[in-house]
Amino acid sequence: MTQLLKTSAGVRFARQSDAAFKGLADYPWEPNYIEFEGLRLHYIDAGPRDGPVALLMHGMPTWSYLNRHIIGGLVAAGYRCIAADHIGFGRSDKPTDDGWYSIARHTAAHRQLIDELDLRDITLFCQDWGGPIGLAQAAETPDRFARLVVMNTWLHHEGYLYEPALLRWNQQWKADGLFGQNVPDRLSLGWFMLLATQRLDRGLFFGMVQSGEKPPLSAADEAVRRAYDAPFEGLGYPGHAGPRRFPLSLPFDNPAGGNADTQARHFETLLGWTKPIHFIWGGADDVFTEAWGRAWAGHYPQATFDLLPDAGHFLQDTHGARIAEIFLGRKADA
Repeated sequence: MTQLLKTSAGVRFARQSDAAFKGLADYPWEPNYIEFEGLRLHYIDAGPRDGPVALLMHGMPTWSYLNRHIIGGLVAAGYRCIAADHIGFGRSDKPTDDGWYSIARHTAAHRQLIDELDLRDITLFCQDWGGPIGLAQAAETPDRFARLVVMNTWLHHEGYLYEPALLRWNQQWKADGLFGQNVPDRLSLGWFMLLATQRLDRGLFFGMVQSGEKPPLSAADEAVRRAYDAPFEGLGYPGHAGPRRFPLSLPFDNPAGGNADTQARHFETLLGWTKPIHFIWGGADDVFTEAWGRAWAGHYPQATFDLLPDAGHFLQDTHGARIAEIFLGRKADA
């Protein structure tokens, strides 16, 4: 049963029931928690405790489930994998006040996790909003990080060109936009992820939004939909504040909430990164394009760049095992 609670500081939040996460496909890990500002931050801790550390971050509108196949590949290779759910996502608590959320706060929560677990010699895997939040850790505490794996993300900085698809994404989450009007009453995030991972035809998706009638799914696709919906099932509009705030925190629209100046500083700081850095890029992403990924990698003489031509924005979901394989191969070659 979902609980509606309040921190000692008066922050109201929803806590999803454990039952919502029972029996998810390819997600066998037990929950772990730390407390951040009176809220539970959930994380996976998988693999041998004395293994090299991989820190895997998710973005919008996903959770640690997104990285399940990468985690499986890395654990089999002896890695200790830490994968948290941002506050407002996954098994973490979900403040119901939109104003609670900021990129600075998400960054602080992950900093606390790293410090409490005393993670060192970290390999960071980041994508989407996991980029600004994760790369902030490497920029500010570089001694804790051994190498970076950068996938379909960005850091805001002067001269960065936001693609039309990302401008549309921002508009779609405003009150009068497609998602602003329809999530969660007519459109769940699980159905969106089926579209975004090419499991659902666009015509069927938009027909479902208009009619409210859901098309039949295969058992495998239904399992994925359920997993992406599990964190938010039954939470209503207030319980979706976390996903709602990410697209409305893009720096071109919300510089303060998006931590624009700090992102730009981290971009400049990380131009001096001399440790290994691997770019693994989904080539079918119209938000963070191949051209941008290659341009970013071009700043680093030691960088490797691997393109997955048919992978879209959520490449961890669709190509996770391959990403683990590429990384392990690159590390072995170093």
